[in-house]
Amino acid sequence: MAPLKTLAAAALLGFAGAASAQITLTLSSWVPQGHLLTKMQLDWCMEVSKAAEGRIQCNMLPKPVAPAPATFDAVRDGLVDVAFSVHGYTPGRYDLTKIAEMPFLGDSAIPTSVAYQRIYERHLAKFDEHKGMKVITVFTHGPGQIFNNKRPVRSLADLDGIKFRVGGGIVNEVGKVIGANMTLKPAPQSYELLSTGVVDGVWFPDESVVGFRLEKHIKYRTSLPGGLYNTSFAMVMNPATWAKIPKADQAIIEKHSGEWAARFIGKYWDDYDIRSRATQQALGIESITADAAFVADFKAKTAPIEAAWAKEAEAKGLKNAAAILQEFRAEIAKLQ
Repeated sequence: MAPLKTLAAAALLGFAGAASAQITLTLSSWVPQGHLLTKMQLDWCMEVSKAAEGRIQCNMLPKPVAPAPATFDAVRDGLVDVAFSVHGYTPGRYDLTKIAEMPFLGDSAIPTSVAYQRIYERHLAKFDEHKGMKVITVFTHGPGQIFNNKRPVRSLADLDGIKFRVGGGIVNEVGKVIGANMTLKPAPQSYELLSTGVVDGVWFPDESVVGFRLEKHIKYRTSLPGGLYNTSFAMVMNPATWAKIPKADQAIIEKHSGEWAARFIGKYWDDYDIRSRATQQALGIESITADAAFVADFKAKTAPIEAAWAKEAEAKGLKNAAAILQEFRAEIAKLQ
């Protein structure tokens, strides 16, 4: 695999025989340069560039223009052309997107991401929670699991005394209802928190254990069928940048947006989850699969979260929110 800098240089220089670039898209990523999300975003842009025969070029910045919680605003304000971020990092702003963060959604990022994009287009986009941004796609990571370095977690009681780093959004509510000791911090801070003993564990998809170099600080993994939680992301573009792109090339970007992009990104998560699980096994990280009693206990504790979200969503104008959540789950099931 070519180094990221080489890929970025190739994207910026263009493809052999391509005409001189009309548009150069500047990309920003708040995760490390070697993380799958950085590579995914650049590879997505390179697919667009290839389809546009080099008329669209890609420039991945070496450093993020803003920390994760401020990234959407950076795109809106024109500090960067294209970027992604996590909705839950800005509480109270993207309430409808919490639909994609519920426990037990699915065991693969492709179905959850594609189904999420479909539900977003059908029901959520009209509420314009991403005001001032053009949404390329919405997506999720793979199922969130429990990782720690203190003890095997085989029941909710085993969580007592373990300090966890979690992100924002529904995962925060999950932690509250099961009584977990949580520290809310963006994902890139996980290594420092775990390596210095500020926390004992993390709730993450498998990929992130390797993606954030946590494997040497993890001893135990507990997986729940369908996942402990999920995370809602969006990749967005500055609307002024979009307006500068010729109509023919806008059409090319549209073809590489929406469900196409959700599937493209979901495959990255699934592939990296598989690789990370292999690394974990090779390093001797003990993997526990939650038994029926643990799952039932967890479901009972977290069941009110869905009802609370539905009430919140209906207050925002989303009619029949509970039914739409069930439609989302059914869409995922069709795609599994």
